[in-house]
Amino acid sequence: MIRLQQLTKRYGSFTAVNAIDLEVPRGQLFGFLGPNGAGKTTTLRMIAGILRPTGGTVEIGGIDIARDPMAAKMKLGFIPDRPFIYEKLTGAEFMRFVAGLYDQEGPEVEHRARELLALFDLEEWRDELVESYSHGMRQKLIISSAFVHRAEVIVVDEPMVGLDPKAARILKDLFREYVNRGNTIMMSTHTLEVAEAMCDRIAIIQAGKIRASGTMAELRQSAEGGAEGLEEIFLKLTGENAARELIEVLNA
Repeated sequence: MIRLQQLTKRYGSFTAVNAIDLEVPRGQLFGFLGPNGAGKTTTLRMIAGILRPTGGTVEIGGIDIARDPMAAKMKLGFIPDRPFIYEKLTGAEFMRFVAGLYDQEGPEVEHRARELLALFDLEEWRDELVESYSHGMRQKLIISSAFVHRAEVIVVDEPMVGLDPKAARILKDLFREYVNRGNTIMMSTHTLEVAEAMCDRIAIIQAGKIRASGTMAELRQSAEGGAEGLEEIFLKLTGENAARELIEVLNA
């Protein structure tokens, strides 16, 4: 459902994403991990059509997003790490606005929106202006809006930020049910325990390049040296030596 070929993003002389190739199959929850500044958010924003690549291609469901952006984006939902919502809309109005962007309206959409708002305990706030929402409530509203138009693919950047434990558990269950129905999620997160527990496949990016990609079993082979958990694998692939050197400096 997502195919990246030689995807590149440069800012002047700095290369944030360096000619990466990646495929995310239909019906999978795909984790996208990496250290700060590795190129995760830049990659996700290019997939969502927010940033234009310097080179390479992004395909959503076989559609090149550069050649036919409207058709590609009709298949896509995006949950950013920093929710931006028009503050002078109510929660219900924002849900209608997002659905309308995808040419969806009417009783069925209204019912779906109410169900999603109720799922995240926002039903009683549906007619309140978004400016009165807390950060966590805004995050829940953004998440709800990504599901309201029944996208085939959802791209998620740090979905758990700002969520209370109940909402985080609901989101995990929602993601799993969504992919079980044949849809696709590509998720970036710094919470390795969440990625290990939830994701069918995982890619690790560092300095703009994919270091490893596959199932947990395949990642263990990539890491070598007997790494078992995702945290050990992640450190071996992205800088265990640097972490050890820092500890030695602090203990000196």
